[in-house]
Amino acid sequence: MSDTKKGPSRKNWVESDGFLARRFMRPAINFMHIEAASGGVLLLAAVVAVLWANLAWFGDSYTQFWETRVEFTAGSIHFEETLKQIVNDGLMAIFFFVIGLEIKREMVHGELRERKKAMLPAMAAIGGMVVPALVFVAFNSGNPEAIGGWGIPMATDIAFSIGILALVGSRAPIGAKLFLLALAVVDDLGAIAVIAIFYTDQVDFTWLAIGVGALGVIAGATKLRIRAHSLYFPLAIVSWFAFLESGVHATIAGVMIGLLTPASPLYNNDEFDGMTRDILDTYPGQRRPNPALADHEALLVAEVARESVSPLSRAVSRLHGWTSFAIIPIFALANAGVRFAGINIGDAVTSTVALGIGLGLVVGKTVGVTLFAWVAVKLGWGQLPTGMTWRHVTGVAVLAGVGFTVALFIAELAYSDPALISLAKIGIFMGSIVAGIAGFALLRSAPVAGSSEAPGNPEATVDRDQASSVLQQASGRAASSTT
Repeated sequence: MSDTKKGPSRKNWVESDGFLARRFMRPAINFMHIEAASGGVLLLAAVVAVLWANLAWFGDSYTQFWETRVEFTAGSIHFEETLKQIVNDGLMAIFFFVIGLEIKREMVHGELRERKKAMLPAMAAIGGMVVPALVFVAFNSGNPEAIGGWGIPMATDIAFSIGILALVGSRAPIGAKLFLLALAVVDDLGAIAVIAIFYTDQVDFTWLAIGVGALGVIAGATKLRIRAHSLYFPLAIVSWFAFLESGVHATIAGVMIGLLTPASPLYNNDEFDGMTRDILDTYPGQRRPNPALADHEALLVAEVARESVSPLSRAVSRLHGWTSFAIIPIFALANAGVRFAGINIGDAVTSTVALGIGLGLVVGKTVGVTLFAWVAVKLGWGQLPTGMTWRHVTGVAVLAGVGFTVALFIAELAYSDPALISLAKIGIFMGSIVAGIAGFALLRSAPVAGSSEAPGNPEATVDRDQASSVLQQASGRAASSTT
């Protein structure tokens, strides 16, 4: 007889041959691992929102539903928000928490950890924020009611842009994908700063101090290597609610908590290997007298394994699917429903608000990203990733003009007039659609990516396995992974 040991033959429900698992669950899981999948779900949610808001059969149910008020009172604390506000203030705080995690990961382990590599996407992102804002201001400088929307065309939607780039296939080198991801991360950081500084009206400093204090306790606890979720979760809720009450947008708390999350594990690879072997050697299989001892051994190994993965990586792994396929589509469903009844489409698309945003996304992003990247290379501050040409840089710059999620978010903060919000959304739709189609066409017509065509620095090699892992985690965000 063969002494070869076989693995366990038991399967969990998803791996079973059951009808639901075979026909629905496994295909759904496989779909969620496709790079372009999250962008497709987001697009579907936006289309449903527009149809819901405009089809006569639904009446005013779209507005009525999202304006439904939810109240909660506990002692002196009173919480009252509409469903739309709960999505924008609550669920989006989780999305921005993931953005904070992505930013920290890129700064500690990714493309932004080395100055030479970080400078190119950082400079490109700055250009991609400054120039679109200037384009908007050029169109609306004489309109004091509209000028506050200058921050809207600064945003890049990582879910859509990475999804479109994935459709380009081999004609987009790995370096182009990493460049877009790093650019979007810096873009997210800029958008967060704009929201915190320029779109905060009145500040209650007492509540702000409570929120900052909670963040301080979180920071101190991470320094002490306290790992208990029972401490961090209540502190996160306190910080979020305090920022909400302070007038500083509650999503800033999510970003800050993400940035405070440890990016390194408690045990390194050698410690994990040694500790696990010690546990397994202490309780050899043939000496297990009862199931309780086996459970004890498994729990010890599981605890060591858990602490050998950084809290940041664990959080991204757990929340990636939820943000990509639930939170962001719900946000789109709640915010993308522009009602066209009573709107003259011709006047709307030629309004200074829509033109400023649309051209800011298409022209401003393209010029800003490409120009600032060129300056960074010419000054020796950065270098093109291996395999990238200036045609790829321009194509990525055009795709950066797909500014859906965060652009809609900023539009809701910038304007209180529903008419201006509708014009802003029309501009976002126009600019994002044109940028997506133009960027795809430009990159799709480029030569197939290959090292023989690449003028980049040969030292700037890319670890393709690591790149694929990063892109898979960022493909479905809010910024996609991935704005």
